[in-house]
Amino acid sequence: MALLRPSDRIFIAGARGMAGSAISRALTRAGYHEQLTPSRQELNLLDDAAVSAWMQTQQPDVVVLAAATVGGIEANRSRPADFLLQNLRIETQVIEAAWRAGVRRLLFLGSSCIYPKFAAQPIREEALLTGALEPTNAWYAIAKIAGIKLGEALRRQHGFDAISLMPTNLYGPGDNYHPTGSHVLPALIRRFHEAKQAGAAAVTCWGSGTPLREFLHADDLGEACVFALEHWSTLGSNAPCDDQGEPLAFLNVGTGIDLSIRELAEQVAATVGFQGAIHWDTSKPDGTPKKQLNVSRLSQLGWRARIALSEGLPLAYEDFCAHLNDGSLRG
Repeated sequence: MALLRPSDRIFIAGARGMAGSAISRALTRAGYHEQLTPSRQELNLLDDAAVSAWMQTQQPDVVVLAAATVGGIEANRSRPADFLLQNLRIETQVIEAAWRAGVRRLLFLGSSCIYPKFAAQPIREEALLTGALEPTNAWYAIAKIAGIKLGEALRRQHGFDAISLMPTNLYGPGDNYHPTGSHVLPALIRRFHEAKQAGAAAVTCWGSGTPLREFLHADDLGEACVFALEHWSTLGSNAPCDDQGEPLAFLNVGTGIDLSIRELAEQVAATVGFQGAIHWDTSKPDGTPKKQLNVSRLSQLGWRARIALSEGLPLAYEDFCAHLNDGSLRG
């Protein structure tokens, strides 16, 4: 029996966000058109009773949980309670409601920040819970770890077919470009664009520029999610296993290629057309020194990222400019 069927009713929680909308596009391209994509006004994922009632009424076959409270270093630093409480509530309510409603399969999106700050590189799935987290995003990471473990617990105790993907840093259409609440790549796009428009002689970026990061285009993530739903079940005989031979509850998804934040800033400046100087404010935090994912498990199943950063950056800048021009820019 197919793991994913064209007739399946697929609920995408967070379908208006960058990841959720990319997953919806990928499902549509693959021929899965029965998608349930309620807005926040139609379904408040922080309302336990509303989530349970909606799940029982709509009876989706498959649930994709892409909704989350997200942000960069400054947002995590200033709103730790929001990042922990809101993400825990969304995850526990949606995952439990899906299981109780008899949903056949569930895909939960985590984040590469779940891994220890000084994990061996490239990071394998086995690194989870082997060391201390990066303090600048620990609250978000703890919530994501709880979501992974809830799916795993429901599989172990009740045979619930829950899988999770851990994407590296995402960028692309629908990103958040808020000057203090966004992640590094969209923040750099906005900063260099505004500097170019203002004729500024220089741009100052946070930290030393030495940390290494990996970036995945949102449309690649969308394709990875569809691939995982079609080809991977923790209940299947071909499920990837950890070093102890136990089925893995989550798999890394990324390009497997990283670069320094300094190199990223230079590429963004070139893409935007900013020709001034780039300065670095070393009084600001760097975050984890290196965070490169080992993506061999998903690769062995047959999936690889296709959009290189050199191709994706111009597309992301086009998206930024389009939203800036039509007045719909987030942030």
